[in-house]
Amino acid sequence: MNRPAQKSGVWYNVRIFLRLQTFLVPYWHRATLTYVLLFISSASALVIPWLFGQAVDRLVEQASLGTIFTVAAWILVAAIIRGATSYGQSYFSQAVSQLVAYDLRNAMYDRFQRQSFSFFDTSRTAELMSRATADVESVRMLISFALVRIVQVAVMLLMVTVVLLQSNWQLALVTLAVLPFIAYRTTRTSRRLRPVWLSVQQEMAALSTVLQESLSGMRVVKAFGREKEETERFNKQAHILYERNITANDEQALNTSLMTFSVYFAAGIQLLYGGYMVMQGDLTPGDLTAFLFYLLTITVYVRMIGWLGNQLSRAVASGERIFEILDARPEVREKPNATDNAVVAGRIAFNNVSFGYGGRDDVLQDVTFVAEPGQVIAVVGATGSGKTTLVSLIPRFYDPTRGAVVIDGEDVRNMTLDHLRGSIGLVQQDVFLFSATIRDNIAYGVPEAPEEEIIAAASAARLDSFIRSLPDQYDTWVGERGINLSGGQRQRLAIARTLLLDPRILILDDSLSSVDAETERSIQQALDRVMENRTTIVVAQRLASVLRADQILVLDQGRIVQRGTHAELIAYPGPYRQIYELQLRHQEEAYQAAPDAITVGGTRP
Repeated sequence: MNRPAQKSGVWYNVRIFLRLQTFLVPYWHRATLTYVLLFISSASALVIPWLFGQAVDRLVEQASLGTIFTVAAWILVAAIIRGATSYGQSYFSQAVSQLVAYDLRNAMYDRFQRQSFSFFDTSRTAELMSRATADVESVRMLISFALVRIVQVAVMLLMVTVVLLQSNWQLALVTLAVLPFIAYRTTRTSRRLRPVWLSVQQEMAALSTVLQESLSGMRVVKAFGREKEETERFNKQAHILYERNITANDEQALNTSLMTFSVYFAAGIQLLYGGYMVMQGDLTPGDLTAFLFYLLTITVYVRMIGWLGNQLSRAVASGERIFEILDARPEVREKPNATDNAVVAGRIAFNNVSFGYGGRDDVLQDVTFVAEPGQVIAVVGATGSGKTTLVSLIPRFYDPTRGAVVIDGEDVRNMTLDHLRGSIGLVQQDVFLFSATIRDNIAYGVPEAPEEEIIAAASAARLDSFIRSLPDQYDTWVGERGINLSGGQRQRLAIARTLLLDPRILILDDSLSSVDAETERSIQQALDRVMENRTTIVVAQRLASVLRADQILVLDQGRIVQRGTHAELIAYPGPYRQIYELQLRHQEEAYQAAPDAITVGGTRP
């Protein structure tokens, strides 16, 4: 898909971050419990250094073994409390993050389903898959770990700061002197990492695209002996991703190293100054021990700041890519007052229709025609003349830039999409079948259809006898995109699927152009059943399709340049006769010799 100009800035990042938090709202009770457990865990962690300090002072004072045992017991209790609350905190944060990821994926998938065809015309499948998987996982990691850790780091640093200042403000200032530098480094690194991680996500999507195309087109790759070139293409893209990741990791590693050095430098200064204060009698050995433990505690959380900055940058970059999908408005939208009046007759009218991709009107120009109920309209023309685009306007896959498409006197833009498309059956040349059973594919448009109707549809499509010859019959798995079936079998299955839908309008988009004559005849016989009493628009490259048409529309560069029946158009020189001589004439002898040959006008002898 076309990406908008990249935005940046602290406030933009904050807006993305805050918007991600709105997905937590439905689960606020679990999130609240997570933070309650976090506070208890933090408080228990804060007690442990103080208890160790007390133990050291008791040892210096040569206290009894019972006193030392009591302090040790309290340390054990604090450790148990911290362990239990940490487990609960981790459990609930994971649960919330998985629920948010579930909601995000569903929201994105719902948005995909609602998008217009123009959205997918400019999008790569692997890119969209990457956003729904890798980007959502980055956000899940943020919610599962980073959000909890952000609060935990803030709470611990605040609580430790208060305790240290109350104990000895001079030594506390020495201990905390590195925090401003750490805050500066974290902010700077986060700002630098966001565009880097955005680039990583984009390159990961590009790598997925290369992989998907190669696997989907493996027959073509092997047929042309391009395995080596495809491997090199994949390696090149993988190397780009490797370099982007190295750049991000270098920045992250530098930041973590600087913060670790800062903390240990502060520890050295603390030990030097604290030891001096102990010798001067201004500080007890236990207090110094507690200070050192608190510094170790700070060290853990300070080092975590670098990781948090990295996670935040990555999640904000992913959030930006996710919201590009969620904010994308479909070009084809239902009106608030759209009607769901039944398509009874199936009369189709194109009134001065023009259309072009990207808002232009150069694909179709001033197209006007009427298909009366029950008529068969054949659309012929050279490649790129606009045939497929014309039939795509009927079910509102696109909207015309000028003019109107009208069905039964109603502009299709005034009809609900579900009702409109439920009244139209579409059989395409490139039949798409789902990786499911034959039964599931036939009943795709009517999942609740009873078994007898599914069998009747298959019989009408001349497919039932083939299905019953299979070991699993209607429960046979067709494989990915129907790979276990031949081209003709896939076409007939698509016809059965359309027949079960029982549409008033039928669109056959070049559905016979890639099959042999025998298969074509079998499919055509099945189509005869489907076309009965239905308004049919046929994108035709076969003689059988144009012979049975009540009207033929000849397209040239987006305009209707001729119209009439086969007999009328063949009688005069013009574009149709040229198409006939180049594409259709050689089919005529085969059809005339066939026992079930079709005569002009769609009747049989």
